[in-house]
Amino acid sequence: MSSTLRAHLALLLAMSIWGSSFIALKIAVGVMHPMQVIFVRMAIGAITFLLLYKLWASGVRYQAGDWKWLLGMAAFEPCLYFIFEAMALQYTTASQAGMITSMLPLMVAAGAWYFLREQISRYQWSGFGIAVIGVVWMSWNSDISASAPNPALGNFLEFLAMASAVGYTLLVKKLTRGYSPLFLTAMQAFVGTAFFFPLAMTQPWPDTVALSTWIILGYLGVVVTLGAYGLYNYALSHISATVTAGYTNLLPVFTLFFGMVLLQDTMNLQQWFAIALVFAGVLLSQRAPKVELPIHPSATPGAS
Repeated sequence: MSSTLRAHLALLLAMSIWGSSFIALKIAVGVMHPMQVIFVRMAIGAITFLLLYKLWASGVRYQAGDWKWLLGMAAFEPCLYFIFEAMALQYTTASQAGMITSMLPLMVAAGAWYFLREQISRYQWSGFGIAVIGVVWMSWNSDISASAPNPALGNFLEFLAMASAVGYTLLVKKLTRGYSPLFLTAMQAFVGTAFFFPLAMTQPWPDTVALSTWIILGYLGVVVTLGAYGLYNYALSHISATVTAGYTNLLPVFTLFFGMVLLQDTMNLQQWFAIALVFAGVLLSQRAPKVELPIHPSATPGAS
């Protein structure tokens, strides 16, 4: 098997892991307060990184003044990103939240155009507009249920999570010139643990937490963060960032699949038409050359 084929298979597995993270997070926030879930997840990730200290800390050369960029990166993700995403999953289904992630590559391109003066074609603008219409249509026609008490609000909060991911990605573009992606991911875990600790402590903890919940939290903290990241990083070392970034469009497909199989999420007919419109917008945007901006795995919902 060629290294290129292995890279593509690694990407498929990484996307399936990240897609499943929405389901895991949806289950966990039904047992514990969202801020407690994120704190435990960050803490597990931070402990794992401490055990792997030599792997990510070797060769790091801090540049004066970079603290503000590192802090800004962590503020966008995990801090703002996970606040919005955890809140979103209280109001909408994992499947619908996952659909919002299909807009991430387009939003990154728009952010790069505005802040970095990157070129973006009319196809990309058109695709972005169509995808937005599809997301609004899907949210407007969502059925209220026990798993989605306010889907319009939940989908909007997930959109804000994606906006935070865009800000994070633009800062990663700057920081990866001097720091390894693994080092940056470790910094996120440490800052996230410190940030979410007081938020978690303001809420009453459940008297008991089932072993199944701890397994889910461990999955989020270790498998999603390190496993998916390792696969993605391997792929980046063998194929271009442009091709790699295109695989993020598969996230909503995996999330929708896992949501329907594991959580019995359902979609009405109008939502299926809206989903088709979102994918049409994404496909239209692919006609133009993509902005050569690496999508860091932690910028993907559920990957940090």
